[in-house]
Amino acid sequence: MVELQTLRFPSSVALVRGLRRLRAEGVRGRSLLFLALSERGEAFLAIDGAAQAGKPPRLKVGQKLTLEPPFAGRMFYFDAVHPLGSRTAIVNGDRRIGQLANLVDATALVSGYVNDMDGESVFFGCTPHQPGSWWVHDTEAVPLHARGFVEIVPVEAGLLARRTVDSGVYFLPADAAIAGDVGQWQRVFDSTLGNILMLERRARGGNLVLSCQRGLIEIGLSKLPLIKEVTTLPLVGGYAVLGRITDGGFAVSRGTALDWGFESLEPASLIGSRGDNLKALGELIAKRPDLL
Repeated sequence: MVELQTLRFPSSVALVRGLRRLRAEGVRGRSLLFLALSERGEAFLAIDGAAQAGKPPRLKVGQKLTLEPPFAGRMFYFDAVHPLGSRTAIVNGDRRIGQLANLVDATALVSGYVNDMDGESVFFGCTPHQPGSWWVHDTEAVPLHARGFVEIVPVEAGLLARRTVDSGVYFLPADAAIAGDVGQWQRVFDSTLGNILMLERRARGGNLVLSCQRGLIEIGLSKLPLIKEVTTLPLVGGYAVLGRITDGGFAVSRGTALDWGFESLEPASLIGSRGDNLKALGELIAKRPDLL
């Protein structure tokens, strides 16, 4: 059982002070489990209540995705914050975050925190919403979803994304990503299983799983912008792979598959064990459809 410690910050100033305290306590960025904003301009954080100063975070990304959202009321959740240096970040989350005045402040503060503490992206728990993505630099937030690009995944060579109501994977080179030249996206892959409804939260082992209308596809990223199709798994039932655990299985969720994405997505369940591949996942689901 994971003990969540929930924190409320009524203003950006309060969030600055709260993150300063967490930094002093040595809480790593990866111990941040949920981040949400309210319509009243509040920020809410949930952290691992058992996190210890200077210790590696207990929960892996796949385990975070199994947690139930902790905040009551009307909240708008972040999926991930990806720092692209000290002043720029990519945000994935609830599209309605873009309507809130404190999007930029919250992004800058959390991005700076995780950049200082871990030097890498932070991923949050799974919540159902229409996906949105932003390129944030200083006081500017560019909604990438306005061009159709969502669920941005950083890789060494740049950024990957899908487009809503589209079967393609798109690539933005690293220099264009940092500069905010969002007109340079290139289509680098086309799904054979219909529209791509979700990208795995992060690449693992040089591969990435695409959740599509008619199943799952694993692609290889070692030669970007060239992409290799590694495994194709036709599958019905609204299954989505959100992530993987290095020494474990897949974080799998289910929702209603629509042409733009998944509706009513549930918190993920961990399926499989160390060394399992996408084919093994399909066999497990076929044998035990009640796993989810």
